[in-house]
Amino acid sequence: MSEFDLGHRWRAGQHVELLRNGAELFPAMFAAIDAARHQIHLETYIFNLDVSGLALLDCLESACRRGVKVRVVLDGFGSMRQLPVLVSRLQSMGARCRVYRPEPEGIGWIRLSLRRLRRMHRKTMVVDHRVAFVGGINILDDLVDVPDQGSAARPRFDFAIRIQGPLVTDVSRAQRRLWLRMGWRRRDDWGGFYRRLLRWRDWARKQKLWQQPVYQDGVCAILLLRDNIGNRRTIEDAYIKAISASKTEVLIANAYFFPGLRLRRALADAARRGVRVRLLLQGRSEYPLQYEASRHRYQAMLRAGLEIYEYKVSFLHAKVAVIDDGAMVGSSNLDPFSLLLAREANVLVKSPSFAAELKQQLEQEIACHAVPVNEANLVGLSWWARLVDMAAYRLLRAGVALTGKSAEY
Repeated sequence: MSEFDLGHRWRAGQHVELLRNGAELFPAMFAAIDAARHQIHLETYIFNLDVSGLALLDCLESACRRGVKVRVVLDGFGSMRQLPVLVSRLQSMGARCRVYRPEPEGIGWIRLSLRRLRRMHRKTMVVDHRVAFVGGINILDDLVDVPDQGSAARPRFDFAIRIQGPLVTDVSRAQRRLWLRMGWRRRDDWGGFYRRLLRWRDWARKQKLWQQPVYQDGVCAILLLRDNIGNRRTIEDAYIKAISASKTEVLIANAYFFPGLRLRRALADAARRGVRVRLLLQGRSEYPLQYEASRHRYQAMLRAGLEIYEYKVSFLHAKVAVIDDGAMVGSSNLDPFSLLLAREANVLVKSPSFAAELKQQLEQEIACHAVPVNEANLVGLSWWARLVDMAAYRLLRAGVALTGKSAEY
């Protein structure tokens, strides 16, 4: 995979470690927090008060007692049920907490607006400007709400990465920009606004003091953000450019797969060139509307030469891809919510060894826990199931119309 121009700066010399599920991510996060000396900045869509969530709060509280500055950004919808307890606990320990687009209270909750659909879907953490975590894993135990609860339950399938190197600065800056934007919205407090500007100036000056290590055997990587200001198409464009330049294979695992016309054409064109294109998608749906709308397109994708596999043993929550010798890991699904509305963070890594590691894990799941989809499977669906799929597809497209982008889907 070539280092194509994305309007952003590729960073050389990264040390990147692949982490699978919360079983690997949370211990790594706890260790980083326990070693923190200056600052911890966490962003998450869902923060659940289960065993892992409570353990993370304990780690953050211990860091606060050591004098570490702790900041947490929570999404107002994703963490809605837990917000009162979370905000109270974080404030009592001395951490600072901001809620991205809190849901309206009372009768205002029934009012639907596009603004309420613009969520903070990123999952990032930076500790001491030295180590960063980026991925698709919420603060949520692997076995919470998965199918077949009990001894037979299998964990939700997802990934994150641990990063050391110059890219940590990019993640930290992205977090800081969002933190400041959320603070600047209080226009009734101009004195506080001015003080925040001064703090931002001081912070910008201090960034020169945080020299990131450059690993001689490290890899090239780039942070890809999606927002509604200057990065509306960044993640989608990166996928399209990487797929368009692919020579041998494209392997995508994505929880909610409802891509736009440009991305569908890129995948079909790659298959037409002889590239092997495989999709690992949900076979057990958390949200039936998205699953059924996606299934309505299966036949067209199969006829375009794509291979489709459905993950059957648990919920697939991953948002990753392997494209030749490069790999993508992050929070962005390939659906209208992620590509048109939400704030997302992905990392594109150019590394044959890292791509091979991720590919090996995906292929193992395909071989052991996925079912191939073919036209015979689809023909065998009942007329009722096909009708539901078509209705879900039409309904999701109608939802996209709210963004003014229905022609692209």
